[in-house]
Amino acid sequence: MGSQGRLNVFPTRMTLGLMKTKYTGAVKGHNLLKKKSDALTVRFRALLGKIIETKEAMGVQMKSSSFSLVEAKYAAGEDVKYSITQNVDKATLRLKMRADNVAGVQLPIFEHFIEGSDGLELTGLSKGGQQVNSCRQSFLKAVEVLVQLASLQTSFITLDEAIKVTNRRVNALENVVKPRLANTISYIISELDELEREEFYRLKKIQGKKKDAAAIEAEAEVEAQKAKQAIAATMHVSPLAEVTNLVDQFTMSGKEDIIF
Repeated sequence: MGSQGRLNVFPTRMTLGLMKTKYTGAVKGHNLLKKKSDALTVRFRALLGKIIETKEAMGVQMKSSSFSLVEAKYAAGEDVKYSITQNVDKATLRLKMRADNVAGVQLPIFEHFIEGSDGLELTGLSKGGQQVNSCRQSFLKAVEVLVQLASLQTSFITLDEAIKVTNRRVNALENVVKPRLANTISYIISELDELEREEFYRLKKIQGKKKDAAAIEAEAEVEAQKAKQAIAATMHVSPLAEVTNLVDQFTMSGKEDIIF
């Protein structure tokens, strides 16, 4: 197993426990990121459908607003735009933003609201007032749809980036981190098994040598015991036996003239 597919660690029991803990964390992280990616993908597809619907509604509303503007100009005259510009000093349609949390991703949501009066109560009073008001309401609806579309598209882009980042992390955990940790754990286990086999062989050799040394020592003790018994037997011979031995020696030598 090459060192490229695993971490360079020293094979010990402590390292094995640490690698197993890291592998468990990597598995949990992979599962959580996979669930997050799935949740983001579901929301992404839902946003895509809403964007298509909103764009279609936007086209219809802008067409209707343009037609209302033509009607207002025809009814109130071309100079009505100057009157409107003079009566309006600030925008009454405002935007505010809030965040929607989807699996830890903050999606920006834009909302519109009307603040104050628009000052157009007397615009078109002489002629074309109804058409001007209808045109205003039509363009307000168009702005509402436009704000909704902007909110959806901003959330769509944010989700797209979040899904890409999450998928990269999922692929990194699945294809790099987890296999590397698994290979490291296998390497440590194999090295520890090899060390255990070497230790077992060493102990067997030590036991064999101890048995051989004990056998040699026991044999030496037996020989020493026999020697001690032989020496003790020679030291405990009686005087009568010694005299008899001497007589036998002289008798065999032929010296019969010795008188006791």
